[in-house]
Amino acid sequence: MKSLFKLTQKLLKTVVFIFLALLILFAAFVFRIFTAPMVPRNYTKTVKTGAGIEAAYLKNGSYQVSYTEAEAPGDWKKYEIYYPSILLQSKTAFPVVVLVNGTGVSGSKYKALFRHLASWGFIVLGNEDPSTCTGDSADAVLAYLLEENERADSIFYQKVDRNKIGISGHSQGGAGVFNAVTANAHSSLYQTAVALSPTNEETANELQMAYDIKKLAIPTLMLAGTKGEFETKLVIPLEQMKKMFEKLDVPKVMARKTGCEHGQMLYAADGYVTAWLMWQLKGDKRAAQAFLGEDAEILTNPLYQDQKILL
Repeated sequence: MKSLFKLTQKLLKTVVFIFLALLILFAAFVFRIFTAPMVPRNYTKTVKTGAGIEAAYLKNGSYQVSYTEAEAPGDWKKYEIYYPSILLQSKTAFPVVVLVNGTGVSGSKYKALFRHLASWGFIVLGNEDPSTCTGDSADAVLAYLLEENERADSIFYQKVDRNKIGISGHSQGGAGVFNAVTANAHSSLYQTAVALSPTNEETANELQMAYDIKKLAIPTLMLAGTKGEFETKLVIPLEQMKKMFEKLDVPKVMARKTGCEHGQMLYAADGYVTAWLMWQLKGDKRAAQAFLGEDAEILTNPLYQDQKILL
């Protein structure tokens, strides 16, 4: 009986040990899923490009990058700010880009994208907001930076160029972009907008994420992918994209990158996103050639289709 009792104890201990080990592995797996980056750390080296300007601006810029953060309310958790390290010694102001999260995709999941833009000389802002469609969290993080620009003991004191502010968002963040630049306290400060696979108008209305694209008053770049039913049937069908483009009464460009799924569009067209922002906010003439004239590079890039340009 004692032997049987001891054997039973050993078996129970083994079962408990195995159970705990599996529980730890499961917890680690779940943690990895929820914390894994949505943008590959090395995407600037792995994303396929089809022409010279796109390739040039997909590479990292010349600036070293620093990071700081501040507490934000509620689900926004924290304001995240990436900036050129030289800002601390500079006497000049820097342009700003606000990044607007897609559904459930916090800013901390695409750090590589923030760093890439900051390496080109932008102060790049984000947060952890999982539901960005109203544009409220974008407005709040911009307001925070503008307050820091006026606070004498801030590292951003007089370092923000209020006349050169842009915004970019993916998926629900595209809806957030449209609302941020039309329906928020600091809407009038934005000089340009980028919408990556934005939730189309009809779906946005059905999901209580409505926006009025006709109210946009700034140059706008709208890009999407061509792969997967989620991207092409639900989020941004081509016909819906064309309708949205037609409603924009501003200088505008649209295109779809071939073979890219919805999630990939967060970073797959970043060469042209960066070029657009460099042109619009820093007057970069080389970057402008991706979009200007009959020979605009994006028109002949074999990796893009359905291009339309009205500037």
